[in-house]
Amino acid sequence: MTTTAETRSGSDFAELNRRINAAGLLRRRPGHYAVRLILVALAYLGGWTAFALVGASWWTLAVAAFLAVVFTQVGLVAHDLAHRQVFRTNAPSARAGLIAGNLAIGMSYGYWMDKHTKHHANPNHDDLDPDVSPAALVWSVEHARGKGFLVRYQAWFFFPLLTLLGMSLKRDSVRALRAGSVKRRGLESALLGIHFIGYAAALLIVLSPLQALAFLVVHQALFGVYLGLTFAPNHKGMPHPDGTEDYLRKQVLTSRNVRGGRFVDVALGGLNYQIEHHLFPAMPMPNLRAAQPIVRDYCAEIGVPYEMTGLLESYRQALRHLHDVGAELRAGRA
Repeated sequence: MTTTAETRSGSDFAELNRRINAAGLLRRRPGHYAVRLILVALAYLGGWTAFALVGASWWTLAVAAFLAVVFTQVGLVAHDLAHRQVFRTNAPSARAGLIAGNLAIGMSYGYWMDKHTKHHANPNHDDLDPDVSPAALVWSVEHARGKGFLVRYQAWFFFPLLTLLGMSLKRDSVRALRAGSVKRRGLESALLGIHFIGYAAALLIVLSPLQALAFLVVHQALFGVYLGLTFAPNHKGMPHPDGTEDYLRKQVLTSRNVRGGRFVDVALGGLNYQIEHHLFPAMPMPNLRAAQPIVRDYCAEIGVPYEMTGLLESYRQALRHLHDVGAELRAGRA
């Protein structure tokens, strides 16, 4: 993710890169991120303050829902930190990322960054993109063959499975740390341990056992759903590359943009401009909106399809793709 745009080959991309640079859209936006980081931090602290003030009441489930939203926003901030959109150099980005990922939401920053780097290098590639590797859900007909009931009707299980995403990322974080595949293993493990212990202690000290369990389920389930919904529209159901594409086409043809105003920008953390983000991963999130018409018009100029749809339609396309992948299984042909 730290590769600069200038080092990428391909004359088509070079011309687009020149236009984006001429518009000043790769410049840092420190004011925007200062405000955003402060607001997210205040929301995080405010959520846990409300948790303590509400106390042993079933109204705590409303706090759980609020904190699910806040945790996702913290995750989106960690995403921007990993891409060096906030700070120019790696050291402050990594420090802030460890605080946001490991300490605040209980997800290994190093594990996620490694996984996400592989995704950006080969989006939607069946063998090289970990986001489409076959797991509970399968994204290609080839990987679906020989699978069972879940894959056969996986479109129906998509949203229910998202409720487990937050816990799944925590489990995978612990596995990566135990396997030693994460840099700063000791520091990341310590910060992750502080999060887990602090989270469990808060629930068990403030709430009754039944309320603590309910809080855990509601908070982690809604966190998983919201986090999953920020990523699901971006590539699911889009073409899978065959390895012959140049950089520009590999990124554009596998990505989908989502229409919407400022609310969608904030809710999805700028990931609704997925095409622009994949072409220029270090571009600050608030610049993506201005980059979008430049990229769209340039793609039309060179004859590259540019996919953009509404939010609900993007989910419908992803679900339809999942359903189509399981078609041979439902017909008894695989």
